[in-house]
Amino acid sequence: MLKDTLKELCCLDGISGRENEVRERIISLIGDKAEVRTDNLGNVIAFCRGKKTPEKKLMISAHMDEVGFMVTYINEDGTLCFTPVGGIDPRVCFGKRVRVGRQKITGLIAGSAIHNVAKADRNKVKSLDKLVIDIGAGSKEEAEKLVRQGDSVYFTSEFTEFGSGMISSKAIDDRAGCAVMIEMINEGVEFDTYFTFVVQEEIGLRGSGCAAFSVEPDFAIVLEATTASDIPSESGADRVCEVGKGAVVSIIDRATMYDEGLSSLAFELAEDNGIPAQTKTKAAGGNDAGAIHQSREGVRTAAISVPCRYLHSPVCVIKEDDLNSVYKLARLLADRILADDL
Repeated sequence: MLKDTLKELCCLDGISGRENEVRERIISLIGDKAEVRTDNLGNVIAFCRGKKTPEKKLMISAHMDEVGFMVTYINEDGTLCFTPVGGIDPRVCFGKRVRVGRQKITGLIAGSAIHNVAKADRNKVKSLDKLVIDIGAGSKEEAEKLVRQGDSVYFTSEFTEFGSGMISSKAIDDRAGCAVMIEMINEGVEFDTYFTFVVQEEIGLRGSGCAAFSVEPDFAIVLEATTASDIPSESGADRVCEVGKGAVVSIIDRATMYDEGLSSLAFELAEDNGIPAQTKTKAAGGNDAGAIHQSREGVRTAAISVPCRYLHSPVCVIKEDDLNSVYKLARLLADRILADDL
């Protein structure tokens, strides 16, 4: 079940460049349903043989990494200095529980209590370099027995179902896309298809460019989680997209001008098959399509995303129905791309 696969993946830890745990689980979940190899950067490239061999080559891609932090220094009092890995808003950090290092010890992102902050500064957000991680150590020597510089730090978050079909967790960006691809592989495909589970998207779309160079696709579908700002403080175009209104088919963002023919086809398939779909009302964000569509001689690229509130936080929120819509639309679009001479 798609939701169960998503839960299994979200409970794993894997910041950019440290995707090992996620990669190993994905390979185990694919099993013998595809021919799998791992490249030098750590991308998983899975070739899934279908009933037919198409003339064109399609690559479906999602990234394995999540945002998080890395330990940069151990203070004399045993607290840890850290740096973000990926784009993280400092507002979501203060007071959060984290897991640190290979032992995944408990830590707390901490700073001055409100009582010690001048009134004029109480509405200001502390920058991350003014915060520390408290692991309960009493000295640098004690902390060094537990952690070291370069250790990964992850948000602590439970996979929670709430409301009417809502899901909250860390790392939905982009374990959602990975879960959809695993489901597609295990269900089987009509046409031979490449699936790439890529690394280091959150720090500059690094893995996807290597994967596309290796696979040499004619077409690509990027599966993602994208920013939904459907909250009371936002209105009109600033809402970008909305949770509960279906799969998000991208037209333009900060990294990609999407293939017009593929975007139009995706909307046509959604309408013909009763799949809720929407697009983004602002050219906001970007994803691995930015690197993939520029690979080699160029790749005709589409992106289908799950609308997600509170992206890059420990409480990302999506609706299960939207995730299912992404899965259905991705299957239909993949089949049409490979069946037709587009």
